[in-house]
Amino acid sequence: MMNRYVLLSFDVEEFDMPLEYGFPISVAEQMLAGKKGLDAIQPILGDASIAATLFTTANFAMRYPNDIRLLSDTHEIASHTFYHSVFEEAHLPESKNKLQEITGKIITGLRMPRMREVSVTAVQKAGYTYDSSINPTYLPGRYNNFHLPRTIYTEENLTRIPASVSPFIRLPLFWLSFKNLPYPVFKMFALQTLKKDGYLCLYFHPWEFTDIENYGLPGFAKRLNGSPLLERLNRLIKDLKKEADFITSADFCKQAIPR
Repeated sequence: MMNRYVLLSFDVEEFDMPLEYGFPISVAEQMLAGKKGLDAIQPILGDASIAATLFTTANFAMRYPNDIRLLSDTHEIASHTFYHSVFEEAHLPESKNKLQEITGKIITGLRMPRMREVSVTAVQKAGYTYDSSINPTYLPGRYNNFHLPRTIYTEENLTRIPASVSPFIRLPLFWLSFKNLPYPVFKMFALQTLKKDGYLCLYFHPWEFTDIENYGLPGFAKRLNGSPLLERLNRLIKDLKKEADFITSADFCKQAIPR
């Protein structure tokens, strides 16, 4: 085992992003796009050297329970709340319980859709031990989290794993920068962050790895998608394997902050 880790995660969800930009898309098509994406990344999830975390909405898991149950045998299933577009605090325990019912495994992790703010007290009360809902950077129209810790920390006894950002300038190393920055630039910042922090917390969405050209999304969201994006991710994984081990967020929590 290496002393550096990659926390590779996917937000497994219904593809509702077009609704944000006024493009109508039915629930059935949202689900189908999410499922096509999950199928597209199967070669990655089938790699025995990779343990990933799949932050999954209960809504999606209920539509495809067999797929989620099977994936839970080799990867961590965590909560992405109940629905991707609608949230109330009651969904925290409800999504956890439904995912546990489907997988037969204890669900310990949470990531809020769109990295929205969530009550630490409510997360703990729902029975989660860690949360990965923070992007500690500035994203216009979304959040300004420059004041929050850049790396893993504990808040009121809840472990929080922020998405990785680079040291100093806090460049977010998330799905949008991955597809919009030149690959050598993203890789440079990723390796710099990995060496500085000892780990990388990266997240993507399965639907990105399908053809999303015709859903009314802005250019920055669809600039690279489908097979070309999958090829880029495989390239990144190959490069990162030389530097670190791929483990789940839950396993990383156990090592970083033993309880």
